[in-house]
This record gives sequence, C-alpha cells and structure tokens, in this order.
Amino acid sequence: MADCFAARTDAKTIPITPLTHNEVDKWTKKQQKSVAAWVTNSGFDAKPGAVLSIPTQLLAKPTTKNAIGMVLVGTTGPDDIWSWGAIGDKLPAGRYTIAGKPSVKEATRLSIGWGLGAYRFGRYKDVAEPAAKLVIPSSADKGAVDRTVSSINLTRDLINTPASDMGPAELADSARALAKEFKATFKVTVGDKLLKDNFPSIHAVGRASVREPRLIDFKWGCASDPKITLVGKGVCFDTGGLDLKGASGMLMMKKDMGGAANVLGLARMIMMAGLRVRLRVLIPAVENSVSGNAYRPLDVIKTRKGITVEVGNTDAEGRIVLSDALALAASEKPEMILDFATLTGAARVALGTGLPAMFANNDTLANAFLECGEEEDDPVWRMPLFQPYRSLLDSKVADMNNVGSVPQGGAITAALFLESFVEDDTPWAHFDIMAWNRSAQPGKPEGGEAMAIRAAFEVIARQTKK
Repeated sequence: MADCFAARTDAKTIPITPLTHNEVDKWTKKQQKSVAAWVTNSGFDAKPGAVLSIPTQLLAKPTTKNAIGMVLVGTTGPDDIWSWGAIGDKLPAGRYTIAGKPSVKEATRLSIGWGLGAYRFGRYKDVAEPAAKLVIPSSADKGAVDRTVSSINLTRDLINTPASDMGPAELADSARALAKEFKATFKVTVGDKLLKDNFPSIHAVGRASVREPRLIDFKWGCASDPKITLVGKGVCFDTGGLDLKGASGMLMMKKDMGGAANVLGLARMIMMAGLRVRLRVLIPAVENSVSGNAYRPLDVIKTRKGITVEVGNTDAEGRIVLSDALALAASEKPEMILDFATLTGAARVALGTGLPAMFANNDTLANAFLECGEEEDDPVWRMPLFQPYRSLLDSKVADMNNVGSVPQGGAITAALFLESFVEDDTPWAHFDIMAWNRSAQPGKPEGGEAMAIRAAFEVIARQTKK
C-alpha cells in the first residue's frame, strides 16, 4: 500500500467531513455556536478541494486528542475522487480518516483520490513522503485502492523516467518484471530477429538507434478465458527521424512511450484483480533516431500483414510500429483489442491535453467506454473513423501512405491507418492520449499520467462478469 496511507487509527486521528457548497449552511446550523462561528468567519464555502481545520478546543465532544479536532473539505459530491486528490498536501502531518460511515463506493473512491494526489517521483532526488496519512475506512475495497494507486503510479514512474534510463531494453525489463510478478509467460524479440519473425515495420523504425528495437509480448491467465489484447506504443524517444523535430518539439519526447506505460498499468490492474481473461500485452519498443541507416521519407516499408506503406513522414513512426503489433493481435481474433498511443498532436488540438480521443470499430464497445469513463471520472471522447478520409492515405507506389495528404483531420487519418491492421469483426478501440499533465491539478501531479485505463479496467471487468 502506498506510503500516503496509515494502517490504523490512533488517539490523534483526525476525522475529515466532506461537504458540497450547498451543504455548508445546513451543516453549520447544526453545530455548536463556537464551531459555527469558526466556519462562518473563515469564509469556507466548500469549493472543491478547499480545506478548513477546526481546533479541538472548539468542540464540545472531540473524537481526537490532536490540536486539530476535525477537518472540512469541499467536494462536488460524496464520491468526488479529485477533491480528495487535492487535500493531502494542504494538511499538516498526522493521521486522518473519513468521518461518518461512507459507503463502499465512497470510501473506495475517496481513498483512491487521496492516493493519486500523493504521488511523488523520487528516482533522481530525495522527495519528502506525504506528511498527511489517510486511514482507509473499513468499508472501502482496499484491493481496488491498492491496485488502482499502485498501477497508475507505475505508469507515471515509467513515463517520468528519462530516455537515458528508459530505452527499449529498460522498457522490456519493466514489462518482464511485471510478468514475473504475476507468473505470466514473457517473450521479447530483439533486433534483426524482428525481420526473421516478420515484424518488419518495427525493425524499420528502430534500426537507426544503437538501442535495438524489440517487440515485448507477454500472456497471462487461463487459455480458455476470453482473450483481451492490449497494445501500447513504446517509442522511448522520438527525434522525428530524418524529418527531425525542432528543439521544442523534442523536449517532451521521453513520454512517447506513454501508450506502453498505460498498457502496463492497465495490465497490472487486471492481473492484481484476477479478472477471468486471457490477457496478452504487445509493446513495440523502439527509439526513433537519426543515423546512416535510418528509414527515409518516401521509403516503402513492408508490414507483417503484407500491406506496403510509403513513408510520407518519418515523424509519424508510432502508427508504423503499431501496425505489426496490431496485425499480430488481430491474428488471434480476441474478444477485444485496445491500443494506447501518444499518436497525434491533432488529437490534442481537437480535445486538449486532458481528454483522450477514442476511435472504435464497434458501437457497443465505444458506448461501454463512454459510460464507464463518466462513472469513473476517467473520461474519453469518441471521434469518428470517417471512411471518406481513407483516400487521404492513398499512395501511388504502395498500398497506403503513413500520413494524410492534407494536414487537417490528422487524428482521424492516423486511426484509419491503424484500422487497416485489425479485422472488422474484432471489437477494437484506439486511444490517442497525451499521457502527461502539463501542470499540476487535483490528484494529477505535473508529469506522466495514466489516461483512460481506469475506464478500460471497468469495461473489461464488466465484460468478464457477463
């Protein structure tokens, strides 16, 4: 369990009472005069994430021996996960607990929010542990709290690690460690072996780097259970290749393996929960570099599926490496394929950095994600696989180009490119994500971020129950 939690209450444990803006006056009127005056004079209006400490000396019947008798926190509702993600850093050192008798859902979600807000990345410098510790209520699903917080923090750690320590080999090592933890079978195909095993597009993009490209592949669960395959873009650093990025465009490219990191976080959640699925994880891990043998604009690349691709831009490498992994995933005809990728700037232009774009070839699957995303406060927005744009990928010398012939609609043409490598009868969803918080928000520290994987876990969990 994360170090922002305490195992049990003690004599100094401070209760936290959540209130919405509309509940403040009603709650205040029920309190003794000294407490009511304190709340009124403070101007506390229960703005989400706002915190007010009430001294013990003001309480007629204190429940703690601490100098702080209780804490009020502003929320938007009883299970507002993000308000609780905001308050840990606003409280002094001590143990805290949720006042009253929260339901299973409330206790679980509020504890998850607390845990997500307490994240620290301390690989390269000492960072202080959270001073405020939450005692998870007995009504909470502690397994859900642990798997969600630990899995999302794994995703964040992977993305935040610079490319000097998170190249294709190191990403494979992280996946291997995860597979070993849950007794999954693990395989990695490296370097020229990719050509022998028919993964030519992964090899083409990654061959210019001294850090050999590879395909990470692990399987977990009973072979007779429904097959769920996760595919994650693992471009550990993206220079843009010969279509070289500028300095500002290259600055954040350590996060270009954010799709792979999200897939590993989701896989961890699934395995920790013991969902009845046959899970397969596929991650093409490469570094898109520049050297004498780098792939070039207008080169034609063969793919695992046999489709030939003309390279319109070497900086659109993510969809190329994903093509081989998706073709392999589709060959097994699983119940569901989900891919996660930091794929296009166009998706960020359309939806901003905090809302992932989702493309799906199956309405039932898409609707399940919209529903679960809303319920879990982990939203996605469905974008169209608009088939008339497919002609924008036409090539005069190959089956298709890797980029559209016009700059508009870039997220759609990228998704249509990927769709060419899955089968129509296999439910598939593609998530074009930022995988990064540009600035700190409640429960979401600046830096690497998990996006849509809590929603994905719920979609998969519900499907297994059916």
